[in-house]
Amino acid sequence: MNKIPSFTIDHTRLNRGIYVSRKDEVGGEVVTTFDVRMKLPNREPALGQGAIHTIEHLAATFLRNHPVWKDRIVYWGPMGCLTGNYLIVKGDLTSRDVLPLMQETFEFIAQYKGDIPGATERDCGNYLLQDLPMARYEAQLYLDNTLNCATEANLNYPG
Repeated sequence: MNKIPSFTIDHTRLNRGIYVSRKDEVGGEVVTTFDVRMKLPNREPALGQGAIHTIEHLAATFLRNHPVWKDRIVYWGPMGCLTGNYLIVKGDLTSRDVLPLMQETFEFIAQYKGDIPGATERDCGNYLLQDLPMARYEAQLYLDNTLNCATEANLNYPG
């Protein structure tokens, strides 16, 4: 089998950031997939399962309710390696285009208090696997160390 493009990125040089992973045409419209990388792959511990699950619930809820972006959000979900998330958005976009949206999203998570949306037995397949304190901590860390000081190295895959 051919290696898929995301497995051709040199993860030993990959920084935390927001990267255009791919662009596809679906029904005559461009859809952009973003690699929202919160951890340095293979160089620091991955996100805890409870934290990334909580980040998924909060980010997906925030994005699908965003007053400007909600109709363009296709998907938000964690990477299997637990170093980040994928965001799929309608439109031919760049990382810089969604940087303010990601700042808003992670500010929402970092400041979130209350019940986690969808974290009930009825609504979620593993509702007990949640960790709001760590989700808030990881969101603030990502804001401070990446999103709020992003450079081209955080917005473009290493060459």
